[in-house]
Amino acid sequence: MKTSLLAIIFIVISATSALAQKGVDTQTQTIKDSGNKVTSRPNDATRSFDWGKGKTKVRQRLANPYRLAARRDVLIESIIETLREQKIVVDEASSRLKDGIIITQPFVFAKGSVITQNELTRYAILESNDSAWMRGQYTLTIEVQSIDGVQNNVSVNAKVEGRAGNGLMSEWVTVRSSGVAEDEFLAKLVEAVTGNSPNPVQDTDN
Repeated sequence: MKTSLLAIIFIVISATSALAQKGVDTQTQTIKDSGNKVTSRPNDATRSFDWGKGKTKVRQRLANPYRLAARRDVLIESIIETLREQKIVVDEASSRLKDGIIITQPFVFAKGSVITQNELTRYAILESNDSAWMRGQYTLTIEVQSIDGVQNNVSVNAKVEGRAGNGLMSEWVTVRSSGVAEDEFLAKLVEAVTGNSPNPVQDTDN
């Protein structure tokens, strides 16, 4: 009888020990959880990046027409001088300086298929990319409208053209301006008249 009782007690103790060995090792589980924390992270698509100092600063487009304070004749001279600095030639025959209208000759801003395609994408809104563009040019029409003795509105319009070809023939095609050519000239003119550039100052390494 005692032998049977001892055998039963031994079996119960063995079973309890076996169950304990199959239980959860809390220390091991903690290590696994810590490892999972290292590898888990949000998807790249949902992450936001802050580039901090050195990030390229951009500005809003200038108003067009743009109001400038200067005598009308002085402002027209400033416009002609700014065009000259940009290597853009005034079309004397088409311009009417007395009426405050200045028209330029076509200014070629891109040559070659690769460069022209990229630059036309900046200066124009292309309806399709089927054409093989070889050159790009624009013509500026600048009008000065007096408000009073010292206040003037300056409006700039660009006629943008691309020379497209198919290997046998090529022709100039007028495309819709994106407004970049107008804004670039206005920024240069504002700097020339006021002495201050409207473009933001970029961060530089000390």
